[in-house]
Amino acid sequence: MTIDLVRLRAETPGTAHRIHLDNAGAGLMPRPVLQAMTGYLQREADIGGYEAANEAAPQLDGVYDSLARLIGAARDEIALTENATVAWQMAFYAQVFRPGDRILTARAEYAANYVAFLQVARRTGAVVEVIPDDADGVLDPEALERMIDDRVRLIAITWVPTNGGLVNPAAAVGRIARAHAIPYLLDACQAVGQMPVDVAALGCDMLSATGRKFLRGPRGTGFLYVRRELLHRLEPPMIDHFAAPWVAADRYELRPDARRFETWENNYAARLGLGVAVDYALDIGLEAIEARCRSLAERLRQGLGAVAGVTLLDLGPRPAAIVSFSVGGVAAEKIKGSLAAAGINVSTSKPSSTLLDAMARHLPTLVRASPHCYNSEEEIEAVVDAVRTIAG
Repeated sequence: MTIDLVRLRAETPGTAHRIHLDNAGAGLMPRPVLQAMTGYLQREADIGGYEAANEAAPQLDGVYDSLARLIGAARDEIALTENATVAWQMAFYAQVFRPGDRILTARAEYAANYVAFLQVARRTGAVVEVIPDDADGVLDPEALERMIDDRVRLIAITWVPTNGGLVNPAAAVGRIARAHAIPYLLDACQAVGQMPVDVAALGCDMLSATGRKFLRGPRGTGFLYVRRELLHRLEPPMIDHFAAPWVAADRYELRPDARRFETWENNYAARLGLGVAVDYALDIGLEAIEARCRSLAERLRQGLGAVAGVTLLDLGPRPAAIVSFSVGGVAAEKIKGSLAAAGINVSTSKPSSTLLDAMARHLPTLVRASPHCYNSEEEIEAVVDAVRTIAG
């Protein structure tokens, strides 16, 4: 399947006046997503919030089917949340840890996840251990295998870390976790939307992701996948009467599906937008999206690599569409500001977002440029030229 760039740019209003290379932060929503959300909000204003939800019930219910298709799951294994952090937390805090239990994670783990590990370790006496990387800076599955013993209670890693294009071997980790019957929680925030995702092939028991990044949905949306075989063994850390209906004066019953991790009230307009964003990506084809994202990212790396003073900081033999770099003598925030003044959106990644990796590699705050399939080759060249000017 090939990418129709003219169509994608026509359906992405933001491309008319900005070069947007911050899809690892928040992608530009395509027009169908925007129309679905604004149309729904208009109905809320016209007929009332509950009434609009009842009217759009088939479309809202269909979001579960769309997400299930996106990641190769069943609809009863999907929960919708207000963001990916909540999705991850609901899965993580549903685990039970005792003194001496081991949590294995990656060196480039995201800060929100790692502080949760530390909190649970402090509360329970569990320990957090980091899986070594290989010579390319990628999580080493052989090292993980050697770490396995009967005290390992959870393997939790980030597939594509926030601070660069590293792609950890999520499926290899899944094979090890499944072979030893260890629960496996995968943070897929930067992967979903820019590459195909198949939870069966990954072997993960739980997967969390956001709608706002490469999936190009609205902010304030996320989802959680929980494998059916594990689902019935997990009680959410917090519940309400939607997740667990009150069935007797002294008893509640958890829902039988993943929606036990949801609460009753939510942003229906945002959920509707998320569903449209998923369908939009599926219509383009995730294989085609991944191929173009990687091609544009590689073009950007090659261009920046030829600029004097620029240091590329991505790890791994085949990085994803997040390009991290620094410019000697120029602070990352100044580079971001200069590019913004030129109509170019990028972001920065502070050491505190992936502290262990930053400490190991002595990383400063990085510039992070993340192209998507709707970006053009001309935009990539314009960004390289702008960085060249900044670098002097």
